[in-house]
Parts: sequence; structure tokens; C-alpha cells
Amino acid sequence: MRPPTIPRILWHAGCLALIGILLYPVAWLVSMSFKPAEEIISSLSLLPDRVIWSNYPEAFEGAAGVSIWTFFLNSVLVAAGCVLGNLVSCSMAAYAFAKLRFRLRGPLFAFMITTIMLPYHVMLIPQYTIFQKLGLVDSFVPLILPKFLATDAFFIFLIVQFMRGLPRDLTDAARIDGCGPIRAFRSVILPLSKPALVTTAIFTFIWTWNDFLMQLIYLNDPEKYTLPLALRLYVDQTSETSYGPMFAMSVLTLLPIVLFFVAFQRLLVEGVATSGLNG
Repeated sequence: MRPPTIPRILWHAGCLALIGILLYPVAWLVSMSFKPAEEIISSLSLLPDRVIWSNYPEAFEGAAGVSIWTFFLNSVLVAAGCVLGNLVSCSMAAYAFAKLRFRLRGPLFAFMITTIMLPYHVMLIPQYTIFQKLGLVDSFVPLILPKFLATDAFFIFLIVQFMRGLPRDLTDAARIDGCGPIRAFRSVILPLSKPALVTTAIFTFIWTWNDFLMQLIYLNDPEKYTLPLALRLYVDQTSETSYGPMFAMSVLTLLPIVLFFVAFQRLLVEGVATSGLNG
């Protein structure tokens, strides 16, 4: 076995240094969750001088009289609804663009792609006005309903790229066997599009779970807060900031994302690699 060369050693050392830089904020967050409030403010050390465990029991008690399990359930409901909405609507829209033939398909697809470059803040006020007129503010509907209307052009594009790679002979054979467009989509195209659908589900879950702006705009009742919004309740809720429980709850909020990514990491890499996003 050949000994490692100097360039190879430097390359691995540089990679380890980069990983350390990227993981430092996570390590800092976990360390802060075990520190008392006065040490969080005064100490710059990464490791706690005095480890305390009470921050996590206080975090589990919740804030503003609401249990952390209520915040967790709200996050799960919103994330699950958004994942389901994107899977249903984006897959149907992608199938239409990728496999069906209809007038203005090209211009409509190009228009859909241009919406990716449109800042979301441009649509924020009109969308809020619509939901306010419908009396749906302070509910989960404004957060979930748009996902069932195929509003995420990125995921439509991702699934379109994957479906275009599927042999057209499959749909032709299904048509010869008597399958209509809907049956061909449900029985042939959809099962074969699993990698792209899994990628869509993973990214939707992560982005929705971490979302703060939209949930801040539409949710007013603490009973309906999700975990990102619940972190605000630890800031100056009793004339002082509960730093320790706030950092502990941040760790608990981050944990489902880490576990979700670890569980579906292989499917995520496979979906990106087979969806035309790898160049």
C-alpha cells in the first residue's frame, strides 16, 4: 500500500477543516443548550464551564402556557400537508408538461419556469389579502392550500426532467393496452417517478419545517404556533430572555430534520442524480 502523498494529506486536512467550519454553528448551538443563562451571555468558550440539564425539561414545558408537543404537532400537520400537496399537484403538472400534448404547452412551461425567478415577496401582500377576505388567516389553510395548486415551480421542473427521461414506449404500450392518460399516469409513470417524488417530499418537508416568515404572517394564536414560531416566545416573555430553554428547544427543533435527512439520504442523492439536476 502506497503511503499518502503530501497533496493528498493537505487535501484531506482541508476537507476536515471545512467540515469543522460548517459544523461549528451546530456544535455551538448544542453547547449553549447545556449552559446557564449567565454563562451564555458572558462566556465565549465553546465548552460549558458548568453543565446543566434543566434547560431541556424547561423546553419540554413549552412557553406561553402551550406545551412543546402542541408546537410539534402543529409543525407535523403543516409539513405533512405541504408534502402531500406538492406530491399530488406537482406530479400532475409535471406529467402534463412531460408526457401530454396540448396547445401552448411550450409557452406555458416557459412561463412556469420564469416564476422561479419571481421574488416571493411580490405575491405576499396579494395572497395575504385573498386569505384575509376569505377569513382564513390564523389557520393552517394559507400555509397548506397553495401547495395543492402546484405553486412550487422548482419541484415541477425537477419531476418534469425525470419524467422526460422515462421511455415513451411505456406510455405507448399502456395506451395500446387501453389505458387512458389518467390510468397511465397512476399505474405507469407515477411508480417509476419514485426518486423524483422522494426528493420533492424531502425538500418540501425540510423547507416547511424550517419556515418562519409565512407562519409568522398567517398564525397569530400561540396554540397554532409551529416550532420555529415557538422559539420567539422564549425571547422577553417575562421581561427577560430564557436563553437556555430557547437553545434547548432549538436543538429539539433541529433533531427531526437531521433524523429525516439521515433516513432518506440515499433516496435524496438518487433522486437528484436521476432528475437532470446533476448536469
